[in-house]
Amino acid sequence: MNLEELKKEHLSNPRVKAEYDALEPEFQVIRAMIEARRDQHLTQQQLADRTGIDRADISKLENGNANPSLKLLKRLAEGLGMNIKIEFVPKQTIN
Repeated sequence: MNLEELKKEHLSNPRVKAEYDALEPEFQVIRAMIEARRDQHLTQQQLADRTGIDRADISKLENGNANPSLKLLKRLAEGLGMNIKIEFVPKQTIN
């Protein structure tokens, strides 16, 4: 069984799916941060040098082991030469 099959199997459980969906905003932030850093060919250490944020803390953020404040996200965005965009979107309803 590969990873996608395992994921599909576990997400067929409504409780697991609900927990997974609840974490999606965190996953989006992590993916965006990693993609922006990699698109600029920066190491975690280079981003740390640009932002003054410890490399270990950047690693924790990218691994989902820390919850960044908005202030910290702004520092990361600045170090990446980017802005932050936060949206509130309607929840999807099941009919």
